[in-house]
Amino acid sequence: MKALSVRGDYIMDMIAGKKKIEYRSWKTNYRGPILMCSTAKKVAGAAPGYALCVVNLTGIQYFPWEDLYYWNIELANVIKPIHVKGQLKLFDVNDDLIKPISRKEFDSEVKPLIYSPRRKSLLNNE
Repeated sequence: MKALSVRGDYIMDMIAGKKKIEYRSWKTNYRGPILMCSTAKKVAGAAPGYALCVVNLTGIQYFPWEDLYYWNIELANVIKPIHVKGQLKLFDVNDDLIKPISRKEFDSEVKPLIYSPRRKSLLNNE
């Protein structure tokens, strides 16, 4: 399956139904399912380094005043999280690794993978 590296918090927004457009500086002729892989960057509320869902890329529009391509996406499935090393542009991941699961299963599987930054205790600063 074609895969794309995206910031983890953006993937969580895709899963929550809040993000329907992915902004890119480049286009592709590909349309169809894309595995969304969270970048390794640690972002609060995300699971860095894991593929978490499949979206369908339904179309791309170019907006010259922003010099950006708007990739129209729709959530297809959440999947059993799989550790994936991200790459630039579209890349391939073996289809056998991708296992759709229920939202309840997803929530329990992804919870331990979510990054939560440690807060400095006010007591330690005295």
